[in-house]
Amino acid sequence: MSLERKFSADKKQLTVVADDIFDFGKVQDFRIAFSTDIDEVETVIIDLHKTAYMDSSALGMLLNMQKLLSGQVTIFKIINTRPQVLKILQIARFDKKFLIS
Repeated sequence: MSLERKFSADKKQLTVVADDIFDFGKVQDFRIAFSTDIDEVETVIIDLHKTAYMDSSALGMLLNMQKLLSGQVTIFKIINTRPQVLKILQIARFDKKFLIS
């Protein structure tokens, strides 16, 4: 899997670290990253510190993740965004659906 997963000690927080390119080629890996072994997860953090490029399919993956986990997860965060990626997220109005920093 090309995406890194990290759980907090209490298993209530999952952090998924995306690669430098976050696009359609990551669909399968991303789905596995956010949907396996998450019984106790309440917060999902997507760390984009490596990500220099993301396309519309990445935006769709983020929305699908939120939709699929909304019954369980109460907080969705996107962190460490580079300026060009932050601009994409702001144009797509993701600041209304995710906490972005």
